[in-house]
Amino acid sequence: MFGENIFVTKSFLPPKDEYFSYLNKIFNNCQLTNQGPLLKELEEKLTNFLNVKNFHYVTNGTIAIQIALKALGIESGEIITTPFSYVATTSSILWEHCKPVFVDIEPDNFTIDPEKIESVISENTKAIMPVHVFGYACNIEKIQEIAKKYNLKVIYDAAHAFASKYKNKSLLSYGDISTCSFHSTKLFHTVEGGACIVKDDKISERLELIKRFGHQGDNHYTLGINAKQSEFHAAMGLSNLPYIKEIINKRKIICDIYDTLLKDCIQRPKQQSNVEYNYAYYPVVFKNEKELLKVFKALNEEQIFPRRYFYPSLNTLPYLTDKINCNISEDISLRIACLPLYPDLNINIVEKISNIIKRNII
Repeated sequence: MFGENIFVTKSFLPPKDEYFSYLNKIFNNCQLTNQGPLLKELEEKLTNFLNVKNFHYVTNGTIAIQIALKALGIESGEIITTPFSYVATTSSILWEHCKPVFVDIEPDNFTIDPEKIESVISENTKAIMPVHVFGYACNIEKIQEIAKKYNLKVIYDAAHAFASKYKNKSLLSYGDISTCSFHSTKLFHTVEGGACIVKDDKISERLELIKRFGHQGDNHYTLGINAKQSEFHAAMGLSNLPYIKEIINKRKIICDIYDTLLKDCIQRPKQQSNVEYNYAYYPVVFKNEKELLKVFKALNEEQIFPRRYFYPSLNTLPYLTDKINCNISEDISLRIACLPLYPDLNINIVEKISNIIKRNII
């Protein structure tokens, strides 16, 4: 039972015949990319599922952030963001010739602390880029209030937030643009993929051009790039989407078991009220890094491999020229890990993981 390696996640795969039925359509019509019929079908179904507008399916979550900046006309200046995220949040800003300005996180749910944003706003500030970490909601009202006061754009990195809701609305519906990732490790995946959800119709039209080299037919309108996704990836999304509610329900069951077994012995992030959570991850925070490493060693010896999400704190990246202290993020990043979580994870494994943790915490 316990012979296989247990990783932090395991990609969901639909029944082969359901995926192959979409592949047959691709082979029959011979359109492999360039906004094909399956891509358009997936965009329509995801638009309806999430109840959002101006949904753009693209090649990955990283380029989604990059073209979001371009579509908003941000090609230089400072972007206020969080140090507690995957590196793509920061690297996308740098890649687009902007400067990330880090603001520390809230100690309870690890999203950007809005009370610290105004102190770093300058004449060069162009936007705020918060992250809905682990699918938990940022303080949306406070961030929007600051953005309106200083005439700043808000781009939410919502890579983890698919199917999470705040006040009965998709988390992807907030901000000027929200971006999402459909990488194979995500709750909903298309093997590789991502999305932009755009509030303003004109900016949406601009983003649509940017993702397709900036031209429509033979008419060229703006500088663009290739962020188009293939029919094969869309086919995987169409095959997976009917199972998303079942996937979330099964993940919730596993999270509830972890909660029961690890109650009172491990710190967990606190989600905001009015949030409908998607159970994308199961993060836990240890007392210190020594304790985390001890637990990792014990788990690894049993072929169980959690991951250090998110480590290191991005403000400490070695290729950044300006160093900004973010004490809370730096502390949490040393002590946090995500435990294995996927729909068919054996309950006996969940119990084994929990028992190993309890035996090894100081």
